[in-house]
Amino acid sequence: MNMMDVLQQAGGLERMASELGVSKSVAQTGTAALLPPILGGFKKTAQARSGGIDGLGRLLDQLGGGGLFDSVADPQPTPVDKGDAVLGQIFGSKVVSRTVAAGAEQQTGISSELLKQMLPYVAMMVSGYMAKQGGESAGNGGGLGGLIGGLLGGGNDASSANGIGSLLDLNGDGNALDDMIGMAGKLIR
Repeated sequence: MNMMDVLQQAGGLERMASELGVSKSVAQTGTAALLPPILGGFKKTAQARSGGIDGLGRLLDQLGGGGLFDSVADPQPTPVDKGDAVLGQIFGSKVVSRTVAAGAEQQTGISSELLKQMLPYVAMMVSGYMAKQGGESAGNGGGLGGLIGGLLGGGNDASSANGIGSLLDLNGDGNALDDMIGMAGKLIR
């Protein structure tokens, strides 16, 4: 099952659409555009952290673990500040978040302002899902490393998100985040 299916079935996309006052199809399209850079951010974070995947697992726990996903799906208002904390860890700056939203706007036609509002929700859902699945599959020998490998590996829909990720991946290295960081650097010069 790809990440979009997980987010749809768990009710996170419907809840996000309701809170932001948009249709479910807009939420789906926006999420599909935001998933590749968010997953790429988690991959880069795992590579850069001391302890690699285990370090990322500890970070996910510190940020709220599986409760992050539940916070979005819960009928109470979503505490998006937790999503902003996740984004700060995986992107490093608001400039990168703005660049991600601008790139997704070019691909989807959804305003970058709305996409910036969606970013913390999607980050919370992804990190919460990874924390839950990483803990559940650890006993089966897969752990968070197997989960991230599956989510970020080539050929599945989670990494390509209907081709949008490949459109944002300007240098063809399989990760759009480094290209967006480069674009952000050019914008602030």
